[in-house]
Amino acid sequence: MPKAVFVTDFDGTMTANDFYKLAAERLLPPDALTPWDGYRAGRLTHFQALRDIFARLRAPESALLELVAAMDPDPLLARSVARLRAAGWVVAVASAGCGWYISRVLEGLGLAGQVEVHTNPGSYEPETGLRMEAPLDSPFYCAETGVDKAALVRFHLARGARVAFAGDGFADLPAALETPAERRFARADLAQALRGRGQDFRPFERWSQVAEALLADPLPL
Repeated sequence: MPKAVFVTDFDGTMTANDFYKLAAERLLPPDALTPWDGYRAGRLTHFQALRDIFARLRAPESALLELVAAMDPDPLLARSVARLRAAGWVVAVASAGCGWYISRVLEGLGLAGQVEVHTNPGSYEPETGLRMEAPLDSPFYCAETGVDKAALVRFHLARGARVAFAGDGFADLPAALETPAERRFARADLAQALRGRGQDFRPFERWSQVAEALLADPLPL
């Protein structure tokens, strides 16, 4: 079992931009985020809202690949992953987004096979949209987000690993709360949610800043 695991969100954490927001801005009609409003109001799960937004996409695949490029991953992402791995950390991407675009970002950075990926699989056809499916065979499946990030954190903590978590969204709150405060990193909506609960965390702007903070605290031999 690994001695140290960095569980990290993807959209808005490893990247500057969320895929669903880019899709809504560039390829979808004005009411594209109505499902997201339903999620925030408690009428839909997080998974259902993203699934419904993605299903409305109708464009050549090249247009979606332009969105992938516009997600703007941290320029130091690949270097930071390599340094973490060399220092003994396993980097585990845990995302409620879709593996269709996540895999393309990681492949473009040469990170395929360098990080664990727990996300919702998907496929794209211009006639039927981006189809996101629930990972029903995953030990970390949950109906709310597809991937239970908190369960992944608990799994590694229970096996004695040093665990860190980084995220930016409200859906990241359960995983953040499971993580020791000294290795709990947050920005944007997650930071707001933690402040509202009076919970300590370490703020960040770029994913590589989290990597630097973890590297500054060497693992025991």
